[in-house]
Amino acid sequence: MEFVALLSSGKGTWSQVAGLVNRGEWEKIFLICDDSIISKVKHFDFSKKAEIISVDFSKPIKEIIEELRRKLKNKFSGMEIALSIASGDGKEHMALISALLGIPVGIKFVALTREGILEF
Repeated sequence: MEFVALLSSGKGTWSQVAGLVNRGEWEKIFLICDDSIISKVKHFDFSKKAEIISVDFSKPIKEIIEELRRKLKNKFSGMEIALSIASGDGKEHMALISALLGIPVGIKFVALTREGILEF
């Protein structure tokens, strides 16, 4: 299964994503981040396992959805992806989920817990 994660604001949220990247058995990994932090993201070891897709999250939500849909279309081999939205805010979450559903691809949310990776 492919894994998609949003990397944005939120104290400690990147460690959640790093844990999912490092502990999961993913076919492909896609990290979504804002254009303004792409150079910062590339400095972290876990990002080297992923394809980084940058987006300008300061745009209106409709434009963000269209950009994400365009950049993510034809990236997935299956009908469902694992998704982490532990990082980011509501506008970013809505844009990413809307873009994924519009591709269309099914979503299974994932989180890293003390017991391991939880899918729901």
